[in-house]
Amino acid sequence: MKIAFIGAGVMAEAIISGLINKGSAKPEDITASDIVEVRLAELGARYVIRCISSNQEAVKDKDVIVLSVKPQVISHLAEDLRGRIQNEQLVLSIMAGVKIVSIDLLLTHSSIVRVMPNTPAQIGEGISVWTATDSVRQHQKEMAQTILAALGKEIYVDDEKYIDMATAVSGSGPAYIFVILEALIDAAVHIGMPRATASELVFQTVLGSTLFAQASDKHLAELKNMVTSPGGTTAEGLLELEDGRLRAILTQAVIAAYEKAQVLGKDQK
Repeated sequence: MKIAFIGAGVMAEAIISGLINKGSAKPEDITASDIVEVRLAELGARYVIRCISSNQEAVKDKDVIVLSVKPQVISHLAEDLRGRIQNEQLVLSIMAGVKIVSIDLLLTHSSIVRVMPNTPAQIGEGISVWTATDSVRQHQKEMAQTILAALGKEIYVDDEKYIDMATAVSGSGPAYIFVILEALIDAAVHIGMPRATASELVFQTVLGSTLFAQASDKHLAELKNMVTSPGGTTAEGLLELEDGRLRAILTQAVIAAYEKAQVLGKDQK
């Protein structure tokens, strides 16, 4: 599988690193293009891949073309690549908010996979939600799965509308979790715990709770009740969370992010 990365940012590097480390692609089969020469030099030295400044040269004879640029530059990129992508080539986009119809119109190419990855992909622990056009063949879907496996887990959806939903949940979700982690650590420091100890306790508590919930066949409410003794400390803490409308605030955050994703998608048309 020969792959071109148009844009050599953080997420592109995460995919490149994962593919090479897992043996899913050879360095000599990977090409990256970018306008920042220093960045290309870094990637070339780190992964021994081909790094060039020409997008047109990068896409030649590739099986998959990964669009890993910022959505603001898609129009300029389209001018560079329109008519250069062959029918048998797969375009895989990780551009936030850019819908398939926009990519199709701008590139005049219909074999497209659109992906919503998230930041834990940088350590191979991400979750990518993706969909494909009807023009994408089965073997191309399998190539897409191989690429996304380099980032962690992947989920295929049969309707693009779920991509915007995933943007609000798994895409923005790490930021929500980071805020919660930070708040728990700061609270522990506030009651007198050393910050290093607080950080270790919070990180492992959240990680362990997540793994426990995944491994359990019990409903989350039941798991919560297992920790909550009548009249105990956990019950008191949970009462404060309910009084503070934590559930409602998280729901509002997801809805707001989803609505923003839809607006961004319309702006890119």
